[in-house]
Amino acid sequence: MAFNAYFLARADVLVYFSIFIALFIYWINGIKKSTAKMPPGPMPLPFIGNLNLVDLNKPYESLMQLSEKYGEIFTLHFGPQKKVILAGYKTIKEALVTRADDFGERAIAPIFEIFSNGLGITFSNGETWKSMRRFTVSTLRDFGMGKKSVEARIQDELMPLIESFKSQNGKPFNTHMLINSAVSNVICSIIFGKRFDYDDPTFQKLISLLDESVKLVGTPKVMLYNYYPFLGSLLGLHKKVQQIIQDLRNFISQCSMNRRLDLDANDVTGYIDAYLLKQEQESSKAETYFNEKNLHTCVRDVFSAGTETTAATLHWGILLMMKYPEIQKRVQDEIKTHIKPGQLPTVEDRKNMPYTDAVIHEIQRFGNIAPLNLSHSTPTDVYFRGYLIPKGTEVIPFLTSVLYDKTQWKTPYDFDPNNFLDENGKFVRNDAFMPFSVGKRACAGQSLAKMELFLFFTGLLQAFTFCPPPGVSREDLNLKPGIGFLLIPTPFMTCAKPNY
Repeated sequence: MAFNAYFLARADVLVYFSIFIALFIYWINGIKKSTAKMPPGPMPLPFIGNLNLVDLNKPYESLMQLSEKYGEIFTLHFGPQKKVILAGYKTIKEALVTRADDFGERAIAPIFEIFSNGLGITFSNGETWKSMRRFTVSTLRDFGMGKKSVEARIQDELMPLIESFKSQNGKPFNTHMLINSAVSNVICSIIFGKRFDYDDPTFQKLISLLDESVKLVGTPKVMLYNYYPFLGSLLGLHKKVQQIIQDLRNFISQCSMNRRLDLDANDVTGYIDAYLLKQEQESSKAETYFNEKNLHTCVRDVFSAGTETTAATLHWGILLMMKYPEIQKRVQDEIKTHIKPGQLPTVEDRKNMPYTDAVIHEIQRFGNIAPLNLSHSTPTDVYFRGYLIPKGTEVIPFLTSVLYDKTQWKTPYDFDPNNFLDENGKFVRNDAFMPFSVGKRACAGQSLAKMELFLFFTGLLQAFTFCPPPGVSREDLNLKPGIGFLLIPTPFMTCAKPNY
């Protein structure tokens, strides 16, 4: 009996030991997943999360302060929503370039769902995004993006812009509507196959609608709608945006109907024509993404992206030239050296004008037009730098932290063209220059934007010297941006004094 009891006891020990070993192996195999955790961040409060730490009028400033405390990757609670913030050049490059597939989807806030409903280019995902982006990039190239033909379009638009500035007779005026109209006309010529007169009431309304939508999306009340959709719906915080989107949709719908009536496969005049032809080609397919709703959304995406950011950068350029007349003078001296009087600037001139090129890049860096970037999201659970970012988490690749990264720039918080010049005055590229974002979701039209910025900025400084209005000193000029999704200078007046 004692003998049997001994072996039964030993058997129990073996069973328990086997169970322990099995559990230990299971734990070892799953240790990465079980020990991984979300990135650190401030303790959230009930209902408001960390909104007590974020200035909704200037969220980019709050995020810069928080990144100093919590590092290059941290979690913030915007109300009940948990978001991961990526800060600094190295972190954002690793996420969006090296690990592009892990961060490749677009997070859709409620207000942007109103904009796109999952369609178009900017706020779509999956096959819709792939098809629409592929078609759009290809079509923009067909219409000359990055080529001589688009250079001619920009030069053609530069001339009426210069004449409009001249008509002000050196008196103070606001450049906003004129510059937005000129920049918009370049993309209009590509989308609709034509330009508009600056005083065309329909065109003016279109520009105003774009302006208003960009400002509204960045206001605290609309951001609160994103964080608390149920509350926002009750208060109607999004209704103005809905109306703007409907007005834009009506305009685009009318344009597409008109183009359909005159459609000629041998005379494709713009993006809408190309889309309509593609739609006809795919009409027999059981499944196609080339439908009317996608057309309207794609056109709005291209039109908005092709107007607002470039125009905002040019506004910053004029304001900064007034603020720093010595920099303006050096740009003009370089222009006189390399461009003959009476000749318009060309893209080819840029390689001989390193200082002007550096100034334009510094305007983009310092202006920080899209401070929060557009949010990404994780298509699966992602392990990144020792942390777990669960599937579907909104990720903010915080561009301000790159454009103002102290490890990448000589003088990150000053407007200084030397950030892009070496000791010999030659232009120096910097990988931390990311105003268009990077990776798969980078701006599809950045080559067009770069061309526009050089030709418009150089052409305007060739023709004019920009000065503050009488009674206003350069020290009085305000470099603080207005409130909005994009950082646009607060309204200002300038005097454009002809150089000849």
